[in-house]
Amino acid sequence: MEIALFQPDIAGNVGTILRTAACFGVPAHIIEPCGFPFGDAALKRAGMDYAVRANVRRHPDWQAFRQGSQIGGQRIVLLTTAGATPLPDFDFGHGDVLLFGSESAGVPHHVHEAVAARVAIPMQPGFRSLNVAVAAGIALAEALRQTKGFPR
Repeated sequence: MEIALFQPDIAGNVGTILRTAACFGVPAHIIEPCGFPFGDAALKRAGMDYAVRANVRRHPDWQAFRQGSQIGGQRIVLLTTAGATPLPDFDFGHGDVLLFGSESAGVPHHVHEAVAARVAIPMQPGFRSLNVAVAAGIALAEALRQTKGFPR
């Protein structure tokens, strides 16, 4: 399992997600540009010492990220409020890349079209979305549970 962040806007969310990735031994990808300087102090504060222990790959853009995932033959699963499949109904596989859009804009149409699946986390009616770091934790936990990928 891997996590990918598409052009993230908020350093604190990235730090929290990198901390989660480090704790579970999951590689993380940052698809640039970011809405903040990647080495920003806010990122370090949010990720604390865990962020430096995370396995992070930076990609200059979507195309560079796509080329890397195609080489590995990985399935890209977009977590989106416009998801076609509810999270509890989706079958994750080993090596899936869980993709999350930017906080302000999500992902553009061409990214929606390029992914293997679009998955939504069910919520009560009337709510727009979860915080991206919270959504990443929920989706990663479900994917690791299904694939028996939690650390021992």
